[in-house]
Amino acid sequence: MHLSTPVKLLVAVLVMVGLAGCAFAPGSHFANNMETAPVDDLVDVEPITLGLVNSQENGPSDAALRRLSEEQRAALDDYDYRIGKGDVLNITVYDHPELTIPAGGERSAVESGNSVHQDGTIFYPYVGRVQVEGKTVAEVRHIISRRLAEYIAEPQVEVRVAAFNSQDVLVTGEVREPGRLPITNVPMTLLDAIGMTGGLNPEANWHGVQLTRDGETRTISLYDMLNRGNLSQDLLLKDGDVLHVPDLGDQKVFVMGEVGEPQALPMGRSRMTLTEALSRAGSFNEAQADASGIFVFRRNLQRDDKLATVYQLDARNAAAMVLGTQFRLEPTDVVYVTTTPLGRWNRVINQLLPTVTAVYQVTRAANDANDLRDDL
Repeated sequence: MHLSTPVKLLVAVLVMVGLAGCAFAPGSHFANNMETAPVDDLVDVEPITLGLVNSQENGPSDAALRRLSEEQRAALDDYDYRIGKGDVLNITVYDHPELTIPAGGERSAVESGNSVHQDGTIFYPYVGRVQVEGKTVAEVRHIISRRLAEYIAEPQVEVRVAAFNSQDVLVTGEVREPGRLPITNVPMTLLDAIGMTGGLNPEANWHGVQLTRDGETRTISLYDMLNRGNLSQDLLLKDGDVLHVPDLGDQKVFVMGEVGEPQALPMGRSRMTLTEALSRAGSFNEAQADASGIFVFRRNLQRDDKLATVYQLDARNAAAMVLGTQFRLEPTDVVYVTTTPLGRWNRVINQLLPTVTAVYQVTRAANDANDLRDDL
């Protein structure tokens, strides 16, 4: 059998490429050697261990939660509505109907009340103008009773707010009935506001509710409050607060690499674990995946010198997947399953096979032609 020079050269090149297949094999790969990882300067690499999983479960200490709960309870117990401009007060002086405009079928309590003017005052017979803005109903009652005592023996006065118009909270975003909620004489917390607007929509982000107060915004997790019992974030709302419930947006986990179906998974109203994400993406391909190379890439927002923290799960022992059921993912995490060297080699073979087959067919045709010429 005789091969022409071009065919010999092509076969030689293919053999060289094949021998170098492992080094230049297609398919992404992340070095799982934490001592010699080439990206050490950019990332921190941490193994997923029982200690790491337990640290995720540790929220605020019991003492901190107890202290916050006591502070919130004190704020609720001490709460007293402060009258503001635009409110309507209903004032009753018992046994003196001439000082009280009665409410009835033709006049409501609001219509018969005393509106707080822009200067923060009301006018009342015998008393004149009374500065009420910023005061409680008890303080206003005391002022009116003291001044009426000059004209009436032991006046019995009742003051209440007939209309709360001066203060409110704005609730926006993924709630069923967004809008303004009035601040009243009944204290309103964050969960109260969510309930008063009809609850959350299906696309609501439970983990990133934003409360803006005095120009500062803080992020609050409804999931922690409702599913983990952390009510330390159920704050008492104040006038001017803006409560925004965003949609899911970037609340997704990205699963890539040697899995059944790489995809972006929405987190919804609950946290997602590593094992759950892998399962929803079709699990990892046991024939192609490197079980020791299951990584979670997490953007490091707390440090400027590191791009991300990379968490590594070594699942060569299937029992390690139990750790994956407890490792909670965060929004925008990237779960990546690397490929084994054999898997990358198989890809090289699959890509070279059509070319090798074509070369074989060309070589065979050339040999057949040579044999035919020799027979002649």
